[in-house]
Amino acid sequence: MNYWYTLLLAIIEGVTEYLPISSTGHMIIASSFMKIAEDDFTKLFTIVIQLGAILAVVVMYWKRFFQSLDFYYKLFVAFIPAVVLGLLLNDFIDSLLENPIVVAVMLILGGIILIKVDTWFQKNEETDAKNPNKNTQISYATAFKIGLFQCLAMIPGTSRSGATIVGGLTQNLNRKTAAEFSFFLAVPTMLGATAKKSYDYYKAGFELSQEQINYLILGNIIAFIVAMIAIKGFIDYLSKKGFKVFGYYRIILGIVLLLIHFFVYRLTV
Repeated sequence: MNYWYTLLLAIIEGVTEYLPISSTGHMIIASSFMKIAEDDFTKLFTIVIQLGAILAVVVMYWKRFFQSLDFYYKLFVAFIPAVVLGLLLNDFIDSLLENPIVVAVMLILGGIILIKVDTWFQKNEETDAKNPNKNTQISYATAFKIGLFQCLAMIPGTSRSGATIVGGLTQNLNRKTAAEFSFFLAVPTMLGATAKKSYDYYKAGFELSQEQINYLILGNIIAFIVAMIAIKGFIDYLSKKGFKVFGYYRIILGIVLLLIHFFVYRLTV
């Protein structure tokens, strides 16, 4: 790990965390090419800098985070499935993180879904245009179902934001509302993941050097700034254009990753 890698990984995190293109997949790919993916600190770094991305959501939507207790209750309900499955399948999930083929395949499959999703749920936007606010209400049942979709993101390459946004669309939410709830749900989810990863790192007997602490500080700052820009741009684009471009990007990236792995050199993570 060095400062250049810190900068690059933080930019990737900030850009990809809230876009439906899989931040985990991109971090695995990038760290693999850097040949630092197997390093324990790298694994910690890629999780902890999510705190910067979390802060971006809180800052941009700070009024929503202080509107009512009901808001937090719904986030908690949506968060429960990931906690339960995450604890039950922890070792299996870790094994998937070491397989770049899984990342590539899920990028492609998710891309195909995103190409089709605008057509599948066009009625959500049409209904919202005729009756504003009809497709912006999130019940406890809807929150829980979106939380179930979030569990799909435990498979690297799936995309947490992509899974939760599609989950929201299946519950008749419009694209903007589904995306924003996905952002909000990221806060407890990533806080939990960061806490667990940090505890595991400490429990394993590792200690952070001053330089590593500097990497974490810099990484969080960069991830925060980039995520702020990415969130605003994504919401604006999504409201007008939909998901297709992200679907095509995922498919192209997945295919390129498979070609590199099988015909150039074996990616190891």
